Amino acid sequence: MKIIIAPDSFKDSLSAEGVANAIALGLAEVWPDAQLIKCPMADGGEGTVEAILAACDGELRSTQVQGPSGATVLARWGWLPQSCTAIIEMAEASGLQLVAVGQRDACSSSTYGTGQLIGAALDAGAQRIILAIGGSATNDGGAGAMQALGVRLLDDQGQTLSRGGLALKALARIDPGGMDPRLEQVRFEIAADVNNPLCGPHGASAIFGPQKGASPEQVQQLDQALGHFADHCAQVLGKDVRDEPGSGAAGGLGFAAKAFLNAQFRSGVEVVAELVGLAEAVRDADLVITGEGRFDAQTLRGKTPFGVARIARQHGVPVIVIAGTLGDGYEQMYEHGVDAAFALPSGPMTLTQACANAPLLLRERAGDIARVWRLARNY
Repeated sequence: MKIIIAPDSFKDSLSAEGVANAIALGLAEVWPDAQLIKCPMADGGEGTVEAILAACDGELRSTQVQGPSGATVLARWGWLPQSCTAIIEMAEASGLQLVAVGQRDACSSSTYGTGQLIGAALDAGAQRIILAIGGSATNDGGAGAMQALGVRLLDDQGQTLSRGGLALKALARIDPGGMDPRLEQVRFEIAADVNNPLCGPHGASAIFGPQKGASPEQVQQLDQALGHFADHCAQVLGKDVRDEPGSGAAGGLGFAAKAFLNAQFRSGVEVVAELVGLAEAVRDADLVITGEGRFDAQTLRGKTPFGVARIARQHGVPVIVIAGTLGDGYEQMYEHGVDAAFALPSGPMTLTQACANAPLLLRERAGDIARVWRLARNY
């Protein structure tokens, strides 16, 4: 009996590795002789570096950078020395979790620190950089990151622009001549599950600006500023990528990555699955167990259980989901490779209680699943 355990993290509770360990304990109580293969997963958001390093022979590094509001933060990133690959979570440098709710400012927050992390990866000799761009606090079109990498953004007086998306309305000239030449030798991949364009009603400002502190009036101003930035980029770079899917990801960092770095966009879970060797592990498995904190219709937008189920389906392996909660529309996943789904709580409890007891609840639910599976399959 070979079982692949490939969950995402449970936010505010357990890392993906912690979830996988708890599930394995529950299964082992029922199937002590089973081959349990743990493949912690992520979808390009929080926990991506941790999930990859848990499965690969890599190093966790840290670099001091400027956070989204300008304060110094210690940002972690991953390094795979055998392939000279850097894994960067932009949220570590420019993430929403770094700014208190009452202090979030989509107009002035900057991706400068993410650019500094890319610079650190270049210093390490990176030949491939994977940028996981979920959870940003920024709405600057990736301008800050490009400034950190040597691009000059100037106003009509020839002065360097202030940081933040709103400052882009004063942009008069882009000078890319100072870009770090090492960037040309690096393959960039963006791991994301967002396909919004840069501007417009479905763009970065309109869809994600409010959660980053933007008022309705500021959303309009930011949208115009990003459009102005895109106009200048098109003139200088000879291409306009503002309407391409994913350009609105991470407040427009996706746009800058496409325009300046020629980044390839991929599903976050696809990138992680490739690095941890999920498809190879699943090929001859009897069962796959995956999970996430909330399993609902949004999972279809490329979250971990969706990606895991798609791979398992290609190999004819059944998939069971264990989730913190089952939300509206989760049943749609039954048409995409999921065979059954179970919620974590064993009875009425608060979210705080569920998070605190997640290891035990996961272990119990995994044991329950194993017992039912054993009855059905006579294992």
